[in-house]
Amino acid sequence: MYQEPSQHVEQPFTGRVFSVEVHAVTVADGKTARREIVRHNGGACVLALDEAGRVFMVTQYRKAFDRVMLEIPAGKLEPDEDPLDCARRELAEETGFSARQIRLLATIYPSPGYCSETLSIYLATGLTAGPAHPDDGEFLQVQAFPLADLLAMADRGEIHDAKTLVALLMADRQLAREGR
Repeated sequence: MYQEPSQHVEQPFTGRVFSVEVHAVTVADGKTARREIVRHNGGACVLALDEAGRVFMVTQYRKAFDRVMLEIPAGKLEPDEDPLDCARRELAEETGFSARQIRLLATIYPSPGYCSETLSIYLATGLTAGPAHPDDGEFLQVQAFPLADLLAMADRGEIHDAKTLVALLMADRQLAREGR
């Protein structure tokens, strides 16, 4: 395998959530190519499963797709924040739940071709209800679904959010290994 050393880097945009870098790189044949990279702090998401086998999902409008999407609770990492702490924070903010146990299911790179985001996916169990307190400007609804129903929805192509699809697959496999 090879790497692509950067000859020159520009940063034409820095925002609150991400920045953009444009790299002039040397590729394997010695030529120069352009790489546009989105730098992102990363995030965490959590599939919250209660004792009855229900998963707590959120629906919220996503401007990039101009539609309401069904997703697991998720959010961006604050600078130097541990992904597990982020998962706990987002679960509480978006659903009001706290969890006795949260375990890592997977760490993924959602768009490695152009984005540095790392996303940690957790399974939360032993849920305790409390009041939700979403961020300013965040409008969402919490809905509970049996895990089996969500898996069937995923099979039918009714769930489009990648992190949610990965979380459902990983949680289903983990629970099967545990005989649940």
